[in-house]
Amino acid sequence: MPNIGPFEIVLLLVVGLLFFGSKRLPEMAKSFGQAIQEFKNVGKQVQKDVETALKEEPPESTEKPPKQTSAS
Repeated sequence: MPNIGPFEIVLLLVVGLLFFGSKRLPEMAKSFGQAIQEFKNVGKQVQKDVETALKEEPPESTEKPPKQTSAS
């Protein structure tokens, strides 16, 4: 994976500014940050649910096994 230096970051910001304008860019950055935060929260919740499910023991079956008949 190539390293992104300061020149590349400035270039991306300038291109974003040209495409989206100075008003829209901060709104997009805020939305992107909120989306990343929500994604992390969902990931943590899924991990917590999986750990909880693994700790729980399966419920014992109350069904009786079917009767076996011998064919004589």
